[in-house]
Amino acid sequence: MKTETFDINGKHIKKRTIPDLPQNLQLREFAKQNRKGYNMAEVMFWKQVHKKKFHGIDFNRQFIIGNYIADFYARSLGLVVEIDGRSHNGREDYDENREAFMSSLGVLTFRTTDYDVLNHPVFVMQELEAFILDHCETVE
Repeated sequence: MKTETFDINGKHIKKRTIPDLPQNLQLREFAKQNRKGYNMAEVMFWKQVHKKKFHGIDFNRQFIIGNYIADFYARSLGLVVEIDGRSHNGREDYDENREAFMSSLGVLTFRTTDYDVLNHPVFVMQELEAFILDHCETVE
């Protein structure tokens, strides 16, 4: 049986889907509204990853996991991408609890800042590549 992989910089990254993630469906409408919001950093990141532009990886915006809404989620890697802006200032405990919850489910979390997405988008994508290479299993 062939293992499904993504190719990143010549390395084959094994898909690691996490089945049956809990979802608070009461957050569905809020997540939908967030998708329509115009957070410029999220829009710029989305332009880099939507339609599998980033190494063939499919990302979802405003994805519900438990009682949280992740900015972006790559189901095939079990990977959340969070873009932290001013709304995260003073919410370090909340973010830490959220990340611990995601981790308890096996979900990886990559964090970056809205400043970096807006001002250093190439760097952010390189950092995301490096994160995936560091945290996901490679196959020959």
